[in-house]
Amino acid sequence: MKKWMFISVLLLLTVALASCGSKNNGSNGNTAANSGGTPAASEAPAASPAPSPASDEASGTITYESETGPVEVPANPQRIVGLTNAPNILAMDGKLVGVDEWTGKDPLFKDKLQGVAVVSEDSLEQIIELKPDLIVAGAQTKNIDKLKEIAPTVVYTWGKLDYLNQQLEIGKLLNKEKEAQEWIDGFKTRAAEAGKEIKAKIGGNATVSVLEYDAKSFYVFGNNWARGTEILYQAMGLGMPESVQKDALGPGYYTLSSEKVPDYAGDWIVLSQMAGVSNPIFETKTWKSIPAVEKNQVITIKTEESSYSDPITLDHLLEIFKEGFLK
Repeated sequence: MKKWMFISVLLLLTVALASCGSKNNGSNGNTAANSGGTPAASEAPAASPAPSPASDEASGTITYESETGPVEVPANPQRIVGLTNAPNILAMDGKLVGVDEWTGKDPLFKDKLQGVAVVSEDSLEQIIELKPDLIVAGAQTKNIDKLKEIAPTVVYTWGKLDYLNQQLEIGKLLNKEKEAQEWIDGFKTRAAEAGKEIKAKIGGNATVSVLEYDAKSFYVFGNNWARGTEILYQAMGLGMPESVQKDALGPGYYTLSSEKVPDYAGDWIVLSQMAGVSNPIFETKTWKSIPAVEKNQVITIKTEESSYSDPITLDHLLEIFKEGFLK
């Protein structure tokens, strides 16, 4: 869904697809669904946001209208376990005491997660020991009924909200809707301005491909599969090659053999690279003869820092893209 780092690339593919895979309707805008191995999802298609939470100042709670019904949650939660959407919570300065493994391994969050435990849906005893006052989980999370016995639990289904509405909902959940909306408005303005400047520099009809690889294959991404795709195609309005539109826009990503990479390469390439992973194509004529490569129009990003679609990740990637395109 940021939103990798598995024992093997094969395992990474299996876990990421199992935990984050979902269809993209091609229209959307964290997580992010949550994590993003190879490949992993960010949030997906937009849906109507829930009403603002109703407060109960006397008890220090608010009633959050979740997708599964109203949930009474702390008005100012102090001990949150984020089994999903932890980066979104972190971006709102939510007080996390437990996060999922993939969030815990993301270098962008390292400093902010000092002392925060890594937990899973199966580590119920560990979660109990953390004494959470709020748990955030995915619809696919196991043991939801047992989690609800530990603390108020709010569930999100990946695919119901786009990356911006997902952040807004986290803002509502944490009683910080105003702050979430301010970030959304600011991000949309910053990204649109950057997109305008970039298109003036590279041409309004220039296309961009977002690629990632493992030891054997390549992946090309649609417009809502993290790796900055939401920024490039939605917020900036940059162009996508027709081949990518045809094969990756609907499902979210498309797997390529190395020989097919040139067919999906745009005028510019954003290349997501995972530490310690290489592919033989980079030493071949197939790669070196791609026009974007010949013209040095390749922007590299780190997979480990781009597999979510939360504000921290998006702001980080926005700066990389501005520097890369406008250099």
